[in-house]
Amino acid sequence: MTRKIDRRTFGKGTAGLLLGGTFLGGARSVRAQYAAPAEGGMRGGKLTVGSIVEPPALDPFHQGADARIQVTVLMYQGLMFEDASGTAKPLLAESHELSEDGLTYTFRLRRNAVFHGGRPMTAADVKYSYDYVRNPENGSPGAGDYATIEEITVLDDHTVQMRLSEPNAALLMTLTNKYGGVVPEGYFDDQAARARMNQQSVGTGPYMLAQFQPNSFLTLKRNPDYWNESSGLLDEITFVYLPNAASMLVALRSGRVDMAVLSRPQDAAQLEDAANLEIRRFPSFNQKSIDLDLAYEPLAPLEVRQAIALAVDKTKLMQAAIGGFGTVIGTMPAGMQEGWGAPVDELPNQGPDLARAKELMAKAGHGGGLELTLTTIIGYDWMDPAAVTLAEQLKPIGIDLQINKVDLGVWINNFRSRKMGFTFNDWGSQPDPSLLFYRHFHKQPEGADFRNWNDGPGSELLDKGRQESDPAKRRAIYVDFQKRLAEQVPTIMMFSSDHVVVSSRKVKNYRHHPTGWYFGLADAWVEQA
Repeated sequence: MTRKIDRRTFGKGTAGLLLGGTFLGGARSVRAQYAAPAEGGMRGGKLTVGSIVEPPALDPFHQGADARIQVTVLMYQGLMFEDASGTAKPLLAESHELSEDGLTYTFRLRRNAVFHGGRPMTAADVKYSYDYVRNPENGSPGAGDYATIEEITVLDDHTVQMRLSEPNAALLMTLTNKYGGVVPEGYFDDQAARARMNQQSVGTGPYMLAQFQPNSFLTLKRNPDYWNESSGLLDEITFVYLPNAASMLVALRSGRVDMAVLSRPQDAAQLEDAANLEIRRFPSFNQKSIDLDLAYEPLAPLEVRQAIALAVDKTKLMQAAIGGFGTVIGTMPAGMQEGWGAPVDELPNQGPDLARAKELMAKAGHGGGLELTLTTIIGYDWMDPAAVTLAEQLKPIGIDLQINKVDLGVWINNFRSRKMGFTFNDWGSQPDPSLLFYRHFHKQPEGADFRNWNDGPGSELLDKGRQESDPAKRRAIYVDFQKRLAEQVPTIMMFSSDHVVVSSRKVKNYRHHPTGWYFGLADAWVEQA
């Protein structure tokens, strides 16, 4: 019998998810192993994973959707890996060294890493891949994350060196596989290469693409040449895309899917009587937010944005969206709050304060009312009840909220073209504040400034935070930035949703990563009859 779950069963579970200070100073070599499955893991078997959100495409260099990252981490790997503890550990790099001036990294590469096509990976492939992603002309949404890399040099077939223009405390975490990964040298010379990533993977990961049928399923098969023989135990993983949360519950009960991460964590209560299912809860680096595009004319006045922030009751929004399965936040995902978050009681414009919100609306010239359109994403089930609740919360301050539901692909295009308007957002961060904030909020051209904030003081703080090596000083800089963010309100971070995973009892050794990405499938296995 599956045990009953509630907030008391698992606790908050986030206190240990801290980012250790990145080393910048004297030369140092670091070695670490990739995660390995528990003893007794069985090879073979197939696993079906249910999802109500599918990736628009499988290109890890140009596609920014979180739904893409979730699955492509199994196919594409970077030099480093974002460990669940919040530290960057070697992956395709076996070790790294940092010069005393903090400007030169030397990486020793694994000698047994092989691409899905069968060719051994070399330093030339590493140089090509990171040179490609960091070149803004190639259109990667992650290009700015690599802007401090001045030059990449191949020292020999298994050694690569990166020279920086300035210290970057977030570099090791950047060199993972959220954007990019290592692919064969010259891969994108073929104009059809980007589209071909939907039919054939070219990474070094434990699983390779078998078939992607949009609006239906995605199947991965085991990479027989994977460099870590103790990982990648499943023969096949199929992601089945279902229309909504209700159909997911039916699929779990019937056994059509073996595992799912619930889009509405509170739906787990409907499965408590299913003896064949196990329900587990994992902490999160995820955040649900309201984004406010300053180029959207009604949101241009600071007073309007501040009034919205003060009208929002985050606790009620979280309850409507995901029940009690999360944590209300200020300006930092829950899993990073203790390590990097500003004290919430020191942040301005934390509501609800309707009296002050009405004053600000009147000051902005909207005492008689204002109409806004909120964009939500089809398939993100938490957004529907949250949108209704937000409309109710904004009505007392004179805002009439209309709701516009769009496909994920449309939303991503709006996001990348900086035409977000007023929208809900749902994204997981790697556990470093520079990777959380810099690309999203730094003014152009250094950052993408998706919300058209164009804030000089905030951008200066982000520059300082990325360059600072001392963990305590770095945290103080990011606390100042968060106060600026809360004061100017280009975004309202609402809550972090816990990851609730429901799985058949035959699924063993699955651990859901705090990012929400499916790293854990590399080490999972299934009990076979």
